Amino acid sequence: MSASPSPFRSAKQREADRQAKKQALLEAAVRMFNTRGYHATSLDDVAASLGVSKPTIYHYLGNKENVLSECLRIGLKQLLQAASDARATSGNAAQRLHRFLVGYAKVNLSEFGRCVIRTPDEALGAENLESLLTLKRRVHAAMCDFLKEGMSDGSIAPCDANLMAFTLAGALNWPARWYDPDAGHDPYKTVDAMVENLATGFLPR
Repeated sequence: MSASPSPFRSAKQREADRQAKKQALLEAAVRMFNTRGYHATSLDDVAASLGVSKPTIYHYLGNKENVLSECLRIGLKQLLQAASDARATSGNAAQRLHRFLVGYAKVNLSEFGRCVIRTPDEALGAENLESLLTLKRRVHAAMCDFLKEGMSDGSIAPCDANLMAFTLAGALNWPARWYDPDAGHDPYKTVDAMVENLATGFLPR
């Protein structure tokens, strides 16, 4: 005779519930940070949008700065994942860089990516800021690596990799401020066009 299923949730199920609730809180928070701005958003606003109490946010995420820091960390890790995904593909370095730039731009048009671009460093305390700056340096280093590899295999024209990486990132960061998803422009087509413009430049060949 088989045992009756337990009415109590397992540790694994409880952890899955916890992560789902934490993710819902982060998604609600990042939407408000992006539309209202960090300083104009309160944890009361975030809690009310989900029908929970502010202590619930403290329980899962801590204070407001910690909520922001976690949102930024997610966005930066998504950028690093885009670099990792591009590196795992075939082709020369220029082709892998192109794929990374497309992934980079797509992240920047997502809620967590937009939060990274729209949040000034001054919004964070020293400890959280240093942790996030470390992630930003890793993203920059990944872009530099693609460029250096491209110069080595001849698929990218000689350039100052550090300056070029800042130039590419700057161009692909700005749409997080001006892109309007309600204007009817497909985000993926927009991203593809931006990266193609960067890859070809504006002078006739």
